Amino acid sequence: MTELLGLIIISFFTTSLFLLPFIDLLYYFRSKKIASSQTSVSKKSNTPIHDQLMKKDFDTPVGGGLLVIPIVLILNILVFYYSHLRINWEVIVIFFTMITFGLLGLADDLRHIYSNTLGKFKGLSTGTILLFQVVFAISVALILFFKVGLNNIYIPVFGNIILGWWYIPLAVFAIVAFTNAYNISDGLDGLSTGLLTICLFAFLALVNSVFDQNLSVFVGIWIGALIAYLYFNVFPARIYLGDAGAFSFGATLAVVGLLTGKILALAVIGGIYVMIILSSLLQILSKKFLKRKIIPVAPIHMYFKYIGWEEPKIVMRFWLAGSVFAIFGLWLALLSR
Repeated sequence: MTELLGLIIISFFTTSLFLLPFIDLLYYFRSKKIASSQTSVSKKSNTPIHDQLMKKDFDTPVGGGLLVIPIVLILNILVFYYSHLRINWEVIVIFFTMITFGLLGLADDLRHIYSNTLGKFKGLSTGTILLFQVVFAISVALILFFKVGLNNIYIPVFGNIILGWWYIPLAVFAIVAFTNAYNISDGLDGLSTGLLTICLFAFLALVNSVFDQNLSVFVGIWIGALIAYLYFNVFPARIYLGDAGAFSFGATLAVVGLLTGKILALAVIGGIYVMIILSSLLQILSKKFLKRKIIPVAPIHMYFKYIGWEEPKIVMRFWLAGSVFAIFGLWLALLSR
């Protein structure tokens, strides 16, 4: 435990050291981009209320994930190189997930960063993003099934359930769902990263209870980097993750949960993410089949902003709710050890 806490501290200070110059660099590139833009293209939006609520966010540079992801990976590699720990398939699948989903998000971020369109975020089409998410998720699920050897889930009351080949589509669904849930939650300053940090503390306690040192190291280093990033991401945010960070972190959170074998705990610990994506899904379905919105704006955290709640108030209360979900999910997981 002493060594693990030391890694969290090292990760925190390492990320803090690079964050300030990195943020300054992003602001410099953003000012150059705005200065060189001669025209502004205005297009009708399908989500005008949502865009209006996020209007201030267009002035904040995007790209935090481009710094946090390499730091987390490099620190992990250094720890494995200089310690008695060895890189196994568990570590490989986490690295693969964080890198591939990060690259997918980066492709979308680059389209946004270099777009001459000001005001409305532009990037890859939804269909293209979803296609690549599914392809990468299938690859991860196959590694989990064939190399890590996961083919079962544990559900309290029902006990251990062997899924066989059905584990693969279940893993794909979990990875894609959490990838998009995290991305959708990244709409208020500090919300998504704060919730992720809470979830990871719960998983850190869980993996430590089963003495999974490899996973403990990865999660601990990730937590340290997130705490440093969160300092600059809370209201008023000076930097946002972007899709590179959002896709990578959402997918990797799902894989960490799957590696514990506690898929129910994953759903409960990440309960706020589940609520957020369900609110968006219900809004989409209601517009498609009922031809009307069930609430003025989705996801649910944007609705609270719409009705007049201040942004820090929404974030703090979602963090509190996330803490309750994390404690309850951890309790369920420890019951089934």
